[in-house]
Amino acid sequence: MKRNGLYLIIVVLAVAAGVLGYKVYQDQQEPSGINIQVGKDGISVETK
Repeated sequence: MKRNGLYLIIVVLAVAAGVLGYKVYQDQQEPSGINIQVGKDGISVETK
């Protein structure tokens, strides 16, 4: 029974590490599309 609990903890930690790694990867990706900004100088449209 103790080994099953240990395996479960290892799997849960591995899945958590994978999810965290994917989240960090997604956060560092540059968004694509159009960036529209409205400021005191007018409207700025930027394609990414």
